Amino acid sequence: MLQYDNSAFYFVALSFITLYLVPSWYYIISRVYSAFFGLSDKDVGAVARTAAENKKAKDLQKTSKGLALLQSKGFLINLGITVFLTFIFIYLSVSVSSDGEVNSFDPFSILEIDTGSEMKVIKKAYRSLSIKYHPDKNPTPEAKAKFMMIAKAYEALTDETAKENYEKYGNPDGKQSLAVSIGLPAFLLETKYRNVVLMSYLIIMVGVIPFCVWKYYSDSSKFGEKDVMYETYSWYHHTLTENTIIKSLPETFAGSAEFRQANMPTTQQEKAEIGKTMTAVRSNMQKPKYNHPVCIKGNVLLHAHLLRKTEGLSEKMQGDLKNMLRLSNSLVDAMISVCQHQDWVSTACNIIEFGQHIVQAVWTKDSSLLQLPYFTPEEVKHAEKGKKGPIKTVAQYRDLDDDDKKGMANFTDDQKKDVLSCLNKVIPDISVETKVFVDDDEDDKVYEGDLCTVRVTLTRNNVEEGEKAGLVHAPLFPFPKQEAWWVILGTAEGKIISIEKVTDPARVVNHNIKFLAPRTGGYEFDLFVKSNAYLGLDQQLKVNLTTLDNSALPEYKIHPDDAELDEEPTLFEEMMNANVEEDSDSDDDDDDDDSDDEDNAGPAIREMSAAEKKKEELRKARKAAAGGDDDSDDDSDVEEVYTEK
Repeated sequence: MLQYDNSAFYFVALSFITLYLVPSWYYIISRVYSAFFGLSDKDVGAVARTAAENKKAKDLQKTSKGLALLQSKGFLINLGITVFLTFIFIYLSVSVSSDGEVNSFDPFSILEIDTGSEMKVIKKAYRSLSIKYHPDKNPTPEAKAKFMMIAKAYEALTDETAKENYEKYGNPDGKQSLAVSIGLPAFLLETKYRNVVLMSYLIIMVGVIPFCVWKYYSDSSKFGEKDVMYETYSWYHHTLTENTIIKSLPETFAGSAEFRQANMPTTQQEKAEIGKTMTAVRSNMQKPKYNHPVCIKGNVLLHAHLLRKTEGLSEKMQGDLKNMLRLSNSLVDAMISVCQHQDWVSTACNIIEFGQHIVQAVWTKDSSLLQLPYFTPEEVKHAEKGKKGPIKTVAQYRDLDDDDKKGMANFTDDQKKDVLSCLNKVIPDISVETKVFVDDDEDDKVYEGDLCTVRVTLTRNNVEEGEKAGLVHAPLFPFPKQEAWWVILGTAEGKIISIEKVTDPARVVNHNIKFLAPRTGGYEFDLFVKSNAYLGLDQQLKVNLTTLDNSALPEYKIHPDDAELDEEPTLFEEMMNANVEEDSDSDDDDDDDDSDDEDNAGPAIREMSAAEKKKEELRKARKAAAGGDDDSDDDSDVEEVYTEK
């Protein structure tokens, strides 16, 4: 017999707590290690390739390394819970080791005497303990249970049969069945705790558990693809159209559901600051369509970033703006996915360019040369006056000889070096090639209905062989961002055939676009290759496709060997035929000889069918050899076949 007491509860509680503590402590230790020893500057994106990136790198170091990494709200809450459960784990472990063990039946231990004590000592201990725990003197349930155990222990040491059972099975009553215990503390069974137990049960079952289920379901049901809220997708479907322009996108972005709580003005001071900032950026804003405070605040903050006028913002406003920029990558991707569902090439391209503006903090009227370090609007004016014509993009400026690059007259030598390094090594220099083909085809012709492939090859010319593209150079975007390219194939009517983001950082990247070839004729598609972060580097190419009439293709003929294989029964059919034969034999065991002949007819018919096939093959071969129709030897052929069999 086993003595449980509270041990079952202790072990169950320890098991469940361990399931939380092990992964939690692993996460905490790894996080602490990463904060002080594990994460390098490159891991957190704190890389300063130019002097303009120094401030961003330092900010990322402050927020992504050291104590700052351990001060997040989620980490501190988890740490508190883990420490609390650790103390409970230690308490339960001590309880198990002291009085909560699952002990086997030990009569000497129950009688509180040494193992192997003499009978005189056993009887004396029994008399003493039985008087102490007798129900008449000690009516508690614990004393009653103890009295029964004392009687069992005395019986196991004095009665020959009980002693034999104890020595053989470990129990004076003989072999015992498995005992099951409920993993709850014993005090719950006491009468004085009955009301507390019932109230706790009701609170947990009727309140806590349903609330947790509702909370989890309500939170998870709000988010769709790319961890973007469904309400945001609904908002984008409502506000985006086929003719949406870039200047209207900040307002659409500001209305995202992710910002509706954080961007709601709560104080008069905050409202006054929004009005002051709006005055500074109003001339570059499109007239708002929506007067909701959330849309207005988000629109104003985003324009302050795009126009580089964030210096006067309060810490609260800067925090809200940073939150918007943190979510900008996924929200821009969500906008593009809406355009993909609607087949809007023009709007998708505008949204991609809007994402470029956000990353570089440059707006529509500004020059893309502002992406370069140290360049201000004054330097840009000089830089745009090229010897061979006006310079409009970074790519055009890069292609100039170093001596012809204007706008750096007031720069120091180190600043000029930074600019040239950024142009030649950091900002991508890509070339795009296309090829149209059909997989496993013998020629380059495309026929109607073929699955054709447009292979787009991107080559990063300023990336060495074996190296990979690094992070985007964006000093005013407060988060690291990996370089990527959007590849869009559209029709001349502005419909999307394919749109995908190519994130491979290799020097040469092949991206395949597959689609069914349209009807017979000549087609010209538009191919857009657009950066996810840089302005002025996008490329647009034409992809020509000529599809031919598939009736001109030679008729496909099945090889005779393949035809024979098609006629052969499959393994499943053979098994089914075998089952049919077995059923037929078992049903007709008691029939006469005629029925037995009928049972054997099936194999004979199949054998005849095979013979006929072989006969037909021989006849065709003979006919082909003779050059005419000769059916005179059909009977002899049959005889030959049966002779062979």
